Amino acid sequence: MSLTDHGRVRKQQFHDRLGILHHRNLHRKLKERFPAAFNTRWTRRHWLHASLFATLGALLATIVPGFSAQLEPERQANAMLPLVLPPLTVRSTGETAGYWEVVQIERGQTLGSVFGQVGVPASTMHRILDNPANRDALTRLRPGAEIAFQRDADGELRGFRFDRSPTQRVELRLQGESIHEKVLERATTTRLAVTSAEIDHSLYAAGRKAGLSPAAIAVMTDEIFKYDIDFKDVQPGDRFSAVVEETWREGERIGTGRILAATFSTNGKSYTGFRFERNGKAEYFTADGRPLKKSFIRMPIPYARLSSNFGARRHPVLGKMRMHKGVDYAAGTGTPIMAAGDARVQFVGTQRGYGNVVILDHGRGHTTLYAHMSRFGKVRKGQQVGQGTVIGYVGATGLATGPHLHYEFRVNGVHRNPLSVTMPPPEPLKGGDLAAFRAATAPTLARMESMEKLMFAHADTAKAKKKDKRG
Repeated sequence: MSLTDHGRVRKQQFHDRLGILHHRNLHRKLKERFPAAFNTRWTRRHWLHASLFATLGALLATIVPGFSAQLEPERQANAMLPLVLPPLTVRSTGETAGYWEVVQIERGQTLGSVFGQVGVPASTMHRILDNPANRDALTRLRPGAEIAFQRDADGELRGFRFDRSPTQRVELRLQGESIHEKVLERATTTRLAVTSAEIDHSLYAAGRKAGLSPAAIAVMTDEIFKYDIDFKDVQPGDRFSAVVEETWREGERIGTGRILAATFSTNGKSYTGFRFERNGKAEYFTADGRPLKKSFIRMPIPYARLSSNFGARRHPVLGKMRMHKGVDYAAGTGTPIMAAGDARVQFVGTQRGYGNVVILDHGRGHTTLYAHMSRFGKVRKGQQVGQGTVIGYVGATGLATGPHLHYEFRVNGVHRNPLSVTMPPPEPLKGGDLAAFRAATAPTLARMESMEKLMFAHADTAKAKKKDKRG
């Protein structure tokens, strides 16, 4: 062997020894890192456990959807698809199992069109309306009201539901030709609310925007402030506030009730009225306890034309100069005539040239007479009537050339000019009534004043700045 060959052999032996040492070192490290089960010879038990785990893994990948896909190295991009859901219905259980289909009444929609829209025959509707109470409620449904139809699993009508009043819900169960009714009482609560507004264009629009009902607006104009404010002269910038009762049911406001207090500012003046019951009768008073309602109204026919004044004149029928002991208001036949004040009916009947006439006794020596009526109202002798009660209708009975009202005002039997006589003031609150009034109205007044300060402080500041700039 040459020297060169001997060197190659020695070099190969050296590399072989390095390889053995490397494998020994790797084996030692594996023994340290892995459990003993992998470092020893597997027994039959080891192989049984391994087979069991492999089987479970395969089953898991097969049963769980998408599991095997997650094992793939490449993932598919997610896609969003719109899903159209069916209308939500309320299922019920029991004898009339099914669902309720709720329908909201729209403007201009009739009850018949609603029944036709949901596929209920008109004959069923007429059976429901046979009950007068149901007919009265269902024929006066307003836009926004809800009615509901109950159907069974086959779509057949089994029930009908509607609100008879704010506090009553009626459920009708239809079984063949018979209808069984169940009335459910719905609890309501009353809350006090303060609302304020400034008029932009009209009082009605401002009131509705502030949350007042048409009836509440009418109370302000026709009852509380009718004697002090001419609402035809209301201007933009005028203001009002009101403390009202609100009716709530199941977290929803369903209407407004009585006005407990109101204030109205117009032409630089403010008028305030508070509701208080005296002798069982509700009235509106000023802050110091004086009634806002006057003892008498000047005109028993609102907005009528004065056709003949008080004093001497030539009688249009007799042609002679005679004292005209009242005033005449020209109006169309059938125009309602109102009592000028609270009174007892003294006379109802016919008197010579007066024709059909009513005489009212207002107490303290004051009486009023209304003549030439076409017919009487629902009044009788001895009856108590309130101011504004319709006691008759304009006509031309007796000595009259055309339809009009002849109206007289007497004090202790002496005729006075109704247009200029000083009317007696109404009785103010006194004693215990006055004390109770002040105790009841103090919190209401405080609420209203705080609301006005909050609502109108910014507007007042802006107006003051504008005035300073002009000055």
